[in-house]
Formats: sequence, C-alpha cells, structure tokens
Amino acid sequence: MEKIKIKRIYDEPSDDDGYRILVDRLWPRGVSKDDAKLNDWDKEIAPSSELRKWFDHKEERFEEFSKRYREELKDKENELSKLQGIAKKKTLTLLYAAKNFEINQAVVLKEVLSNRK
Repeated sequence: MEKIKIKRIYDEPSDDDGYRILVDRLWPRGVSKDDAKLNDWDKEIAPSSELRKWFDHKEERFEEFSKRYREELKDKENELSKLQGIAKKKTLTLLYAAKNFEINQAVVLKEVLSNRK
C-alpha cells in the first residue's frame, strides 16, 4: 500500500498529497471548492450526524467516539474498499476540518484503512 496521510483542509495543498478526499459530512467554513483542490468529497465515509454532534470534538469523548465510528465504518465496505484501492496506487490524503489534528475522524479512518487486509 502506498501512503495514507491526514491533513487539515485549511492547510495548503501540495504536490505530494496525491488523491485528496474530504472525509467530513459538512463542507468546511471559509474554503472555496476551487481552493480545496479536491479529487472527491465522501460524506458517506464521515461519521453520522448524530455521532458528530455527540462527539463535539471533546477530547474526553474521543475514545468512545473512535469505538462508535469504527462500528459505523463496518457498514461502509464499498467506501473503505474504494479508498483502499486508491491508496494501493498512490498517496491518499484524508482531509478534515477539525482544529485538533490528533482527535478527529480522519485519524480513526486512517488507522482503519491501514489495518485492513
């Protein structure tokens, strides 16, 4: 497998990003579609609205959020396979809007993709 990266959508796109996919359910504030330089926006792979609202990016909820999000991802086989297929061919950059780069859905998604066989 090639490389899977995570990056804030607010960070400058770079040539080594490869395939850039937004993994948020909502479009990030203040980012134009042109500036985002996306290859794809997959709302379906993002956490459900209910889970996203419950989590609210609170650090003390991240462990439980991770567990619940992994459960949701079990029903997203098509999306996971698509991303895994891309990552086998080129760098895959998972883009997210959250301010905290350690506690967000892209961190969980990267780990899930990296551990798939």
